[in-house]
Amino acid sequence: MPKNELISRYEQAAAILPSRLRKAALALSNEEKAAAEELRLRAGRPLTVLLPAGELPLEAEVEPEELETLCDIATEFSRYAASESIREGFLPVRGGFRIGLCGTAVMKDGANTNLKNLSSAAIRIARERKGVAEGVAPRLFRDGGFVNTLILSPPGGGKTTLLRDLVRCLSEGGPDRPPQRISLIDERGEVAVVHRGAPQMDVGPRTDVLDACPKALGIPIVLRAMNPQIIAVDEITVREDLAAMNMAAGCGIGLLATIHAADVPELLRKPLYRTLLENQVFRLAVRILRDEKGRAYALEELPC
Repeated sequence: MPKNELISRYEQAAAILPSRLRKAALALSNEEKAAAEELRLRAGRPLTVLLPAGELPLEAEVEPEELETLCDIATEFSRYAASESIREGFLPVRGGFRIGLCGTAVMKDGANTNLKNLSSAAIRIARERKGVAEGVAPRLFRDGGFVNTLILSPPGGGKTTLLRDLVRCLSEGGPDRPPQRISLIDERGEVAVVHRGAPQMDVGPRTDVLDACPKALGIPIVLRAMNPQIIAVDEITVREDLAAMNMAAGCGIGLLATIHAADVPELLRKPLYRTLLENQVFRLAVRILRDEKGRAYALEELPC
């Protein structure tokens, strides 16, 4: 993404802030704006900007009332309409941004029904990187069919960014591959960033998004309702996710998923993921490699 677009995305994110904090956030240099990944608010603490080198405190202490104002701005003063996502700890915002929230959970019958007394928030500055998957997508097919694929990297390595662009590429198709019907289970609203029913990120013309639904519940829903060729999910974390993906694989549906792991040996050291490999649900892995030049993508066959 060109530098001027990176700066523009930062300034759009800063526009979500209450006016006093917005002024402090916009005082950064253009180099810092272009590199910023998040704006973080903690009641009674300085507003900070997350840069590759760490959090940079700004000269503006966050007042508790400003966290409430942030939610009002983000929901366009219709917080009730966003109550379902607020209780899950996040808010999708017009323009493709996402706010993570912490506060006091309101519990009823063992379930969280709301968040009150907000204590902190993190505005994720989502930036599409269209084209990063163009070289990867054609390599995920064998004999004309999509091969179930895992995307691997440690936290913060760029899994969601690559997943989003792979979904777009597969949905659009290309000269070397047919377009695919994709059902995206976007449990945490980070991939498509759906706002009032419309994805704020480009996930392709043949992609159906099931937003804010746990993967284990969402996979059977799209199997029944959407007739997908590929189901895509972000971050497999629990055994129930694996059971649902096993079921989908048994129906002949392609699977694309991300996992926190640097490489296949690390996967094999974790009992949950070792089961995933033993069941041979996935056959390919895309490893995200990072160095001073940026990201590269290495494809490897998973052990049978």
